[in-house]
Amino acid sequence: MAPATKQGRPDFVTFERVQKSYDGETLVVKDLNLSIAKGEFLTMLGPSGSGKTTCLMMLAGFETATHGEIRLDGNEINNIPPHKRGIGMVFQNYALFPHMTVAENLAFPLEVRRIGKSDRERKVKRALEMVQMGQFGGRRPAQLSGGQQQRIALARALVFEPELVLMDEPLGALDKQLREHMQFEITRLAHELGITTVYVTHDQTEALTMSDRVAVFDDGRIQQLAAPDTLYEEPENSFVAQFIGENNTLMGKIETLSDDTCTVRLDDGEVIDAVPVNVSQVGDRTRVSIRPERVEMNKERLAPDAHTLKAEVLEFVYMGDIYRTRLRVAGNEDFVIKTRNAPDQRRLTPGEIIDIGWRPQDCRALDA
Repeated sequence: MAPATKQGRPDFVTFERVQKSYDGETLVVKDLNLSIAKGEFLTMLGPSGSGKTTCLMMLAGFETATHGEIRLDGNEINNIPPHKRGIGMVFQNYALFPHMTVAENLAFPLEVRRIGKSDRERKVKRALEMVQMGQFGGRRPAQLSGGQQQRIALARALVFEPELVLMDEPLGALDKQLREHMQFEITRLAHELGITTVYVTHDQTEALTMSDRVAVFDDGRIQQLAAPDTLYEEPENSFVAQFIGENNTLMGKIETLSDDTCTVRLDDGEVIDAVPVNVSQVGDRTRVSIRPERVEMNKERLAPDAHTLKAEVLEFVYMGDIYRTRLRVAGNEDFVIKTRNAPDQRRLTPGEIIDIGWRPQDCRALDA
């Protein structure tokens, strides 16, 4: 029996010390250890060249691991060809056959698996209904919009009822509104059907809204693997803090350090308290991280233990539901505050000096 993950479900996909090199010298994936639970929706997130797509291609069987083992439901699959792994795939470019109708596109993976005609028709009908495209079976891909083609590509990945579906930037070609709608559709289907899903994207919003867990990749390694809210609220290093959502940073040096708190002397001389996350000793340089929505500029709302600093308003932008204020703080001219559009929020003027503050527990001392 497979070991259980932290979610209490058995491991379904396992990467064990997996490495990948294309030229025999440079590793694009470095000692990857990753377990994905049955039924989990896991997103591999990272910038271009970080190794996330290579990991997906190795799992699909389109690339071969240079070192290490990949297991699916306890079985080692390194040498099993892609068409025998029983994995559904959804790509950004849809990869639909233009000469076939929608129904024929969906029937194709069933024909390859030698499924009888009546069962094929039943499964195609069910898959089309799952993606709300039941009336489009007779059309060809060129007669569909981009969003409709993506639904068909999703249906084709699901039609043979795989236990694992891989998705490589599947929504990248869609406009913002349709992309957001499809994010919820894909997540709903994955959870309703109990399918294990591995999703690759460089879009943080997709990762945060769709995933049970997110693996943040950089330089061929997982920098942090956690639930979306943990990634955002508790980044373990500067890369994750900067890559996930908007983030303010102030540079300084550790002055005092204990297990749960430290003091940081900022480069402009101000001293603040922070949670020590990725610092090891007094004297270390540190990049202090504070999320924009955790900063307050209304003194009445500040907690008694809040730090207050002087800030110069550089830009005040109305964005509908929020105001976005850019400030000069402790030498940083890209310090941002996001405040709710509320009746008591007065408009600020560039050049104005204001007091801002935040709670020490919202401030994290990370690697410099």
